[in-house]
Amino acid sequence: MTARIDHAMETGINVAKYLTCFFMLGTLAFAGSFRFMGSTDKNPIAYEAGETMIFTVQLLEDGKPVAGKNLTWKRFGDDGRSNEGKAVSSADEPLVITTSIDRPGFVRIIVTAFDENGKRLMNGGKPIPNFDGGAGVALDKIEGWPEPADFDAFWAKQKARLAAVPMRADIVPVESDRPDVLLFDIKVDCAGKMPVSGYLSRPKGAAPGSLPIRMGFQGYGVKGAAKPAEFTTNALIFNINAHGILNGQPIEYYAQLEKTTLKNYAFIAEENKAPETAYFNGMFLRVVRALEFIKSQPEWDGKNITVSSGSQGAFQCLAAAALDRDVTFCKILMPWSCDLSGAVKHDRQPGWLPRWTNALGYYDGANLARHIKCSISIVSGLGDYICPPSTQAVLYNNITAPKKIIFQQGSTHEYQMPGGARYTLSSKDWVE
Repeated sequence: MTARIDHAMETGINVAKYLTCFFMLGTLAFAGSFRFMGSTDKNPIAYEAGETMIFTVQLLEDGKPVAGKNLTWKRFGDDGRSNEGKAVSSADEPLVITTSIDRPGFVRIIVTAFDENGKRLMNGGKPIPNFDGGAGVALDKIEGWPEPADFDAFWAKQKARLAAVPMRADIVPVESDRPDVLLFDIKVDCAGKMPVSGYLSRPKGAAPGSLPIRMGFQGYGVKGAAKPAEFTTNALIFNINAHGILNGQPIEYYAQLEKTTLKNYAFIAEENKAPETAYFNGMFLRVVRALEFIKSQPEWDGKNITVSSGSQGAFQCLAAAALDRDVTFCKILMPWSCDLSGAVKHDRQPGWLPRWTNALGYYDGANLARHIKCSISIVSGLGDYICPPSTQAVLYNNITAPKKIIFQQGSTHEYQMPGGARYTLSSKDWVE
């Protein structure tokens, strides 16, 4: 008999290559050992309010179902309900968990495995990743908090501040891994306390007006800009760090900044009381100035600008696309800091996000989305609670440009369940 647990009725960068590497790590790291496989009985982003959701979760060893391991499961939801239970893995039947949600939002299911002694099941000395997945109801009706009434006026004022700072740049050649590609460490003056700081790669001998631009940004943390991982002879690539700090320094330099000046940046409540003092203000102005600088390069073709990154880097991509109409394509993975008001204003499941203040409404990725005119492609995880799926739905719903979003089952912010299915929503005007 299937091990059925039924509680619902009782309780009522190139981003493409980055994604490939990210998902390969998830697949290869646990090959030949324990892992979970989980799915739902139908498309998990197509349930109706109150409809029964059936999650099927199987523990595998060397790719085959394994018996006798202790499992615990937890259910959370954007309806505020939670539940939990226990089971023992079977080689014949998967664990089945049924639930539902009666309003627009998501359900989250977490399953954890333990050995016969009650200790976390391990692979190579590390606990195996949980199954962390989910399903949603009425995604098109998941709404965020309205943007500030003076959103446009605020950003016009910030751009005026930036325009008052002459665009002086320090351009220092650095060693390149390829003889046909030049590499530069760039510093550009900017409004605020810190400059733009990044690496620019450019093919040798590129003719004026011949190259598209590709911009890359960083995830949360304190580090220098990444040198372009993919030197190319057909694009200008500009990767900037998030803080305007020096690039290419010893690890101790960044560790000291993380302990002092940049400790808990973006999460400091006092800074987030006013939009002008929020940490994101300087970050976004550096994004705009970086675009101004790279567009000033004579090799730009004057037409094509792609921004692509993940997490906080994706958040900066949203700022780039919203605040600079020259951006032509935005390709992002697990964008951070969207729907910042969701947990406070709508009682949705919280993510790892700055606590909502009205000042943050000027920076919320979902509010930026309303101002994006270029095509945008998003990949998100149904088990990602750094950037909860509800935040991704609000982001998607606020975009009026051509758009596509892919939700991956079993995908968290750091792990992709091998074999997890992908589910896509796109607008009628989306073109691959």
